[in-house]
Amino acid sequence: MAAHRCSYSAVLLIICSLSVFTVADSQDTNPNGDRHGTLIDNPQTATETAGETAEQPAVEERRWVATKVDGKPADDAANGEQPSETVVPSSVPLPKDDFQEELVIRPLHSGDIYASFQFRTLWETDFMKGNKVSHYRLFPKSLGQVISKFSVRELHISFTQGYWRTMQWGQPFQPAPPGAELWVWFQDSVTDVDGTWKELTNVLSGIFCASLNFIDSTNTVQPSASFKPLGISNVTDHRFLRYATLPREIVCTENLTPWKKLLPCGSKAGLAVLLKSEKLFHSSFHSQAVHIRPVCQDWECKTSSWELRQTLNVVFDLHTSAQSKREWSLFKMFARTLTEACPLASSSKIYIDVTDNPQGEQFEVTPASPLLSQAVVLGDRRTFSVYDLTQQVTFGTVRSLNLLIRWKSSEGDTLRPLLHAERYVAGYGLQTGEIHTLMYNNHPYRSFPVLLLDSVPWYLRLYIHTLTVTSKGKDNKPSYIHYQPSKDRVRPHLLEMLVQLPPNSVTEVTVQFERALLKWTEYTPDPNHGFYVGSSVISSLVPSIVAMDTNSTRERPLFSSFFPCKEESSYFVRVYTEPLLVNLPTPDFSMPYNVICLTCTVVAVGYGSLYNLLTRSFQIEEPSPGLAKRIANIIRKMRGVPPL
Repeated sequence: MAAHRCSYSAVLLIICSLSVFTVADSQDTNPNGDRHGTLIDNPQTATETAGETAEQPAVEERRWVATKVDGKPADDAANGEQPSETVVPSSVPLPKDDFQEELVIRPLHSGDIYASFQFRTLWETDFMKGNKVSHYRLFPKSLGQVISKFSVRELHISFTQGYWRTMQWGQPFQPAPPGAELWVWFQDSVTDVDGTWKELTNVLSGIFCASLNFIDSTNTVQPSASFKPLGISNVTDHRFLRYATLPREIVCTENLTPWKKLLPCGSKAGLAVLLKSEKLFHSSFHSQAVHIRPVCQDWECKTSSWELRQTLNVVFDLHTSAQSKREWSLFKMFARTLTEACPLASSSKIYIDVTDNPQGEQFEVTPASPLLSQAVVLGDRRTFSVYDLTQQVTFGTVRSLNLLIRWKSSEGDTLRPLLHAERYVAGYGLQTGEIHTLMYNNHPYRSFPVLLLDSVPWYLRLYIHTLTVTSKGKDNKPSYIHYQPSKDRVRPHLLEMLVQLPPNSVTEVTVQFERALLKWTEYTPDPNHGFYVGSSVISSLVPSIVAMDTNSTRERPLFSSFFPCKEESSYFVRVYTEPLLVNLPTPDFSMPYNVICLTCTVVAVGYGSLYNLLTRSFQIEEPSPGLAKRIANIIRKMRGVPPL
């Protein structure tokens, strides 16, 4: 009986083994799990499909490579391992991402060099649908989590040291005010915008190692027209917009290091190897920024993606850099050369502006590049020499690229931008004063409107009835004015106005103010240095000599496609004025010190002496006997007689 049971068990074991081999064979023949049931029910279809698979093995291999982006190693398919259940099926397209980097070098007529880095990451995903994004390939995870958690629609942040000299250097590719600037558009689903804004500034302060946690209601405003969304957005209510500046923020290596870590290759490969802090901060001007916005993928905007644009602009001065002769190179500017492009970058290029040097009369570029490119930048058609780092021929036989710019002549036309602005404080004493803002329209025959934004701290109490706008000695009435008065220690002044600038004119905006007396705890550690007032922001559509190309799908350099342009005859320009340094009535902080010293002296002398008298114990001491008496006492002691 036991023998029958053993034989029966052996037969069952053999049948199970054959079943397992049969299922494994069917799975090897058809790796797609969704078609497995159909293949078993229809043997003929299974045979035909197996034949098609044998005839087209490359298609199945490409499918495996496409799914490895979700974190599955590429060797799993080659080793025959089955993919896990978390792998996205081939019928569902994975989010696509792309990374591009470029460096634009513009030689200035003064002998200085303007270098602009642009790093752009595009990711076809949507943080707003509520889907949790767990895979980050090129897009930094820290910023992706910020967008998801705080429902951010657009985020723009910049850190700048120095002031951009527009009249000597022209318009920058990415304008920014001195200090720190932050403006954010939130989704309309955010209920508590002020609370979300406060939490966001604290988080960004930790990401960029900056003092953004000092941003509060006293330096935050809600512009009504100045900062429109730069990307696609259905949020236009200014209640979901916040703007703040810290004009006294100092930019240092602690801000640059986390900024470089956001790049896919970091500072290990590509153009980022040139970002050496010792050279960047030893310059006349440097500004780093991060811009996040949703953009369209095609002309009809059927698909959208998120764009992360990291920019760094720096101007190397000929004299501060201790250059003995008028020549520049990558090694002299950045103390490094280029050896390779970022492996994750689909495009890595260097553009050198040779518009003002058509025949090589002003300067000479070595090595020369046969590739030339033309682009309309800030209303002017510019010509660039292009160096493609993805091509090995660019590095030559030495496998190192060190571009050299050698000046031949110091003659050149001074740049004259069409729109320029300045600001200063007038008046005397420490009670009242005036703020003067000058806006220059250098166009010979065309006028255009500008939108002026002023955010003034509460301790400068504006007299808005003294506001005057004059052009060519005549009153120029603004067509739009939005003013929000300040509240002491709660919010600043906000002044926005739309002014028409006549051709070839200077428009002056003047307003008087009164200085407030602060509490002694509200003064800075160096109150006699003064208090900084943020820059004025001037936005305008400036007439263009060259027709702008509004086709967003056309291939173009990164620096020429940031600001949206909906009109072919104009281009968008944003100008920042100088920050103001205003002195306030300051008490003599040495008086408390003198009072403390006098009080401590009185307490030490008066109270110490009184306490000593009250706590000391007094005892009466007899005077010491004379020498004769001591000798007599000794003799009496020897005789056994009591002493005297």
